[in-house]
Amino acid sequence: MDSLTIIALASIITAGFGMAIGGIGPALGEARTASQALSAIAQQPDEANTITRTLFVSLAFIESLAIYTFVIAMILLFANPFWDFLRAKGGR
Repeated sequence: MDSLTIIALASIITAGFGMAIGGIGPALGEARTASQALSAIAQQPDEANTITRTLFVSLAFIESLAIYTFVIAMILLFANPFWDFLRAKGGR
């Protein structure tokens, strides 16, 4: 196997593993956030509007972690800077 094939294989495996971890973490965080928000609304129904607004802002921040992971995986798969480096070095 040449070095370009090894870099491609490592990129695909890393992107898949990163998406798996990057999807599980935010999913667990969003579930816990929603659970706590529902619990808070059940205890203080008068503050439901404030809690809901804060919940949606928090969910947006949590979801951004999954989006960043997706972007990094796409960079590894389609715009990997190591491939250009190896080609410039003469690695086929």
